Amino acid sequence: MQKVLARGGLGSRREIERWIVDGKININGKIAKLGDQLVEGDLLRLNGRVVDWQKYAKQPTKVLIYHKPLGEVVTRRDPEGRPVVFSRLPKLAIGRWIAIGRLDINTQGLLLLTNNGELANRLMHPSFEIDREYAVRILGEVNEQLIKKLTQGVELEDGEAHFDDIQYSGGDGANKWYHVVVSEGRNRLVRRLWESQDKVVSRLIRVRYGPVVLPENLKAHCYHDVNEKELRVLFNLVGLPQESSNAPSQSRVNRGKMLRRRK
Repeated sequence: MQKVLARGGLGSRREIERWIVDGKININGKIAKLGDQLVEGDLLRLNGRVVDWQKYAKQPTKVLIYHKPLGEVVTRRDPEGRPVVFSRLPKLAIGRWIAIGRLDINTQGLLLLTNNGELANRLMHPSFEIDREYAVRILGEVNEQLIKKLTQGVELEDGEAHFDDIQYSGGDGANKWYHVVVSEGRNRLVRRLWESQDKVVSRLIRVRYGPVVLPENLKAHCYHDVNEKELRVLFNLVGLPQESSNAPSQSRVNRGKMLRRRK
């Protein structure tokens, strides 16, 4: 039961287990218990609302690579009327797209989305330490001492943080480009780490999430589906069993390459 409901994006398995313990899930008129199995035809209610759980059990997993531009927000509806990433995505016959992590309005680049809630939760969970790589343009001088400090760790308002790796990648004048890697998804972490050292981030682009890289030919506002081989890499990364087959993918660009996860 937890697997099916997590698959539909209703929550993580751990959250759903809490709902079961709290008596929020009902099967065929009886309060569900941990270990209960769902059988075809079962009527499931969550907080009194009927859940069509069987459609989640049958849908094939899909994962999208989306190139988020500046100015878009990762939310379904924005009260300020700003453009949202979900309005750019293809429609799903079953379920909904779930963002794997977020990018703030001033950050562009790779955003992964899936219709598999369990896959999304695992790819975001701190225990898997999925690394993220960013291209960042810094205004100001960056010396070896500063790089050492940022990789060893600095104290932020929500605890110590650090870059796993920092590599210089060029630039002219006062602006220099660096590629940085982090293994956690704290809010605005890359910006806050640089700003803690009085450095200005003038541009920030996520170029990799785990083994998935942003294809060079994928323009802003565009997306493409990962193929079955690439999807297997993601399932293996987070310890999920493989699916027997997946629906044919539809893409608005040529396929991008996958990279092995950095150690």
